Amino acid sequence: MLSNRLAALVSGLSLSFLIVTSPVSLADSENLKPHEDQGDTAREIVSKLEMLHYNKLKVGDEMSTGLWDEYIDSLDPTKSYFLASDISEFRQWRTKLDDDLKAGNVDRGFEIYNRYRLRMSDRLNNILSQLENGLPKFDFTREESLELDREKSEWPQSISAADELWRKRLKSSVLNLRLTGKSDEEIGDLLKRRYKGQLKRLGQQNSDDVFELYMNSLTRLYDPHSNYLSPRSLENFNMSMSLSLEGIGAVLQMEDEYTKVARLVAGGPADRTSKIKPNDKIVAVGQDKEGEMVDVVGWRLDDVVDLIRGSAGTFVRLETIPTGGDGTHRTITIQRSKVKLEDQAAKKAVFEFSDGEQSYKVGVINLPTFYIDFEAYRRRDPNYKSTTRDVARLLDELQKEGVDGVVLDLRNNGGGSLQEATMLTDLFIDQGPVVQIRHANEQISRHNRSRSRAMYRGPLVVLINRLSASASEIFAGAIQDYNRGLVVGNQSFGKGTVQTMAPLKEGQLKITQSKFYRVSGDSTQHAGVSPDITMPQLIDSESVGESAYDTALPWDRIHAVRHAQYFNLKDLVPELTRKHEQRTAKDPDFIFLREQFRVQIDRSNEKFVSLKEDTRIKEREDLNQTMLTMENTRREAKGLEPYKDFEALEKSESEETAPVGGPVEITLEDDPVLNEAGFIMADFIGLQKRDSSPQVANFD
Repeated sequence: MLSNRLAALVSGLSLSFLIVTSPVSLADSENLKPHEDQGDTAREIVSKLEMLHYNKLKVGDEMSTGLWDEYIDSLDPTKSYFLASDISEFRQWRTKLDDDLKAGNVDRGFEIYNRYRLRMSDRLNNILSQLENGLPKFDFTREESLELDREKSEWPQSISAADELWRKRLKSSVLNLRLTGKSDEEIGDLLKRRYKGQLKRLGQQNSDDVFELYMNSLTRLYDPHSNYLSPRSLENFNMSMSLSLEGIGAVLQMEDEYTKVARLVAGGPADRTSKIKPNDKIVAVGQDKEGEMVDVVGWRLDDVVDLIRGSAGTFVRLETIPTGGDGTHRTITIQRSKVKLEDQAAKKAVFEFSDGEQSYKVGVINLPTFYIDFEAYRRRDPNYKSTTRDVARLLDELQKEGVDGVVLDLRNNGGGSLQEATMLTDLFIDQGPVVQIRHANEQISRHNRSRSRAMYRGPLVVLINRLSASASEIFAGAIQDYNRGLVVGNQSFGKGTVQTMAPLKEGQLKITQSKFYRVSGDSTQHAGVSPDITMPQLIDSESVGESAYDTALPWDRIHAVRHAQYFNLKDLVPELTRKHEQRTAKDPDFIFLREQFRVQIDRSNEKFVSLKEDTRIKEREDLNQTMLTMENTRREAKGLEPYKDFEALEKSESEETAPVGGPVEITLEDDPVLNEAGFIMADFIGLQKRDSSPQVANFD
């Protein structure tokens, strides 16, 4: 469950929160114990959550039960370490943890962790003892399977039941590695290193790690963005905010024993390579172009971050399992660099599109993030860089070039400065409110307003996707509510909350205190912004987005505020949608995107994996043939030469080094969604010209 994982950013915006998905220690080590300051800090956390959090939840028996469930699940999400007898023993505390925390007592949290630590070290030592004599003699011709999703399964009733579960888990690991072409000797060596590494890291855990994990199990009950940061995590957080770190530019999170890509930082090295996608799993990391690959399955998140992070100009290699694939590993070489402001800066291009009757010049502005150079701004530098200043300059250039309309591309834009989101909206609308903010004390702020006449008044299309979040949603929501332009793409992320930092005796508490609302009164939280015209879905909204978090704050609405209505878009959207669907129904790129997503979802919904080698090989061959057929159908429809076989297709997507430096050029060649947005704009302009109703500026 995503609510059990915290994200870390590996780049110039690097964020390393504590994650203990597979903590590690020796079976005979001394039990970890809390120290006195942690009890005081626990009381502080409870007090601040109750007083300051937007949700206003009280820590009582219901919260205690939720904490018990969340903590157990965060330790053992696959139900592979605890025994049913452990869970039965711990269940007596389900309604007592709240009283403990209020009294500054975290002993039971440590007791649960120490049992988990014991079970895990026993299990790791058991596996290592098996591997010391070579790989177990598994029968890969036998019909059996391993359950992938154990959320609703029971914990093993006995040691022998746990042994059987782990026999299958080890067999699955061996089979996965066999299918990558590794020999039995290589597999044995790799697995011994993997489990010895987990055992070593378990032994390095300390009371701060346990306390942070326990407290974050509590904060997640309030919402997924409220977190306790220990002194160590706080140091990493402050380093990330200083933009001083270098790496690949990827937001990572833990899922079970794997490090998974949550999203890519626009303009960063990983974004540039196009070989890494959200939900891909990182299984090994190598330094430089030929350094040894270090297996990172079961590692702490911050330890993986440390391996990937490095000096600008150096190289790192990532071995990944691509999402929606057949489990085949892929190795990608990336040159590390800082994510510079200029790499994330807005950029433009001009293309021509026809509505079937007339051609139009369409300007495209790509905006990867809402940025501002705060340091230069504070120095009163008249040339400080900011989103609004750059977009204003680009709009002026586009209007001088005589464009008929503008597409503003906010795909993958994770947000940024609220001030910039407000000021950017100011370029497209006249005076009026942009966003409402309701605080924990229920007061509503409407100070974020457009304060000048619009700079650009022509046709506007805003392009969003599932990774458009926060400030992107504020801008897109305002444009949609004012009927100022069309919103095209996919439902956005749904991050509509604001966090602040509260000091504690030890560390700090990041706590949600406010919520964004559109001028229509609708919250951007949870539901995000729904497009007027929908494009094919490329990212699974079930696993990515605010609604994927179990404890995300709900969508709701408040009173709307008076705002203008610029165009009669509701009368145009049905015809624009009809033209869009008619055009894309036979478009080979869109057919490919829809089929690719269907295959991805089908594979992600599988609950079991076969442990029979012939079956797995056949599944891989079938998937490869499906992907080859889909790609060749697309290529032939576009007049391109088809691939001879899957190996040729795979070779075309082989290992590459990501380019470094400078904004990425806007092109249509490999971007059918942007290309279609241009055609929608052409239709939009044509319909507006033929529409007898004029532009309006009525108020709701």
